[in-house]
Amino acid sequence: MADVQLADGTIVTAHCPNSGSMRGCNLPGSPVFLSKSANPARKLAYTWELVMADGFWAGINTGLPNRLVREAIEDGTVAELQGYGSIRPEVRYGEERSRIDLLLEGEPGRCWVEVKNVTLVESGRALFPDAVTERGQKHLRELMEMVRRGDRGVIFYVVQRGDGDAVSPADAIDPEYGRLLRLAVASGVEALAYRALVTKEEIRLTERLPVLV
Repeated sequence: MADVQLADGTIVTAHCPNSGSMRGCNLPGSPVFLSKSANPARKLAYTWELVMADGFWAGINTGLPNRLVREAIEDGTVAELQGYGSIRPEVRYGEERSRIDLLLEGEPGRCWVEVKNVTLVESGRALFPDAVTERGQKHLRELMEMVRRGDRGVIFYVVQRGDGDAVSPADAIDPEYGRLLRLAVASGVEALAYRALVTKEEIRLTERLPVLV
């Protein structure tokens, strides 16, 4: 949760849809953008969506990237994931029965896509994760298993802010994740990253960024 002062001076408590540390995006006094639900059953009417970080709007809602990637695949923005006839979300996979973010199926076969939201940028480099993530480590191991079985596996980083010229693992925060990412890439898992245009009017994927491991 986050306490936010509105333009009229009222302070409201908003839901924060992000389980990371929010490093680089949690400076008190930063301008933010909230959405408001009309559902009277919700405990908190407001949801924190954007924050101004280093002069750029950053999208902190981790529930959004899956939809952004799906839309960008369907409209042809993500050229690397074209040619599949269907896209299904939340399909169970792996020995631990996790749910993959997106499963693409069609003439090229099956492609398992795990999506990650990136909001931490330091010295011009977008870094993931912003906190130790055992769940993220598990996803890399499961993608490696899918590749071993003959399918395609993709780890897809959505950089929801306008700065950062490339994506790298945040080794100083979670060295095990970095080790596993390098192992995954060496094992055939594809690492894709796209920058999102983030404004108060829209959020959409625009350009591919290099992933440097």
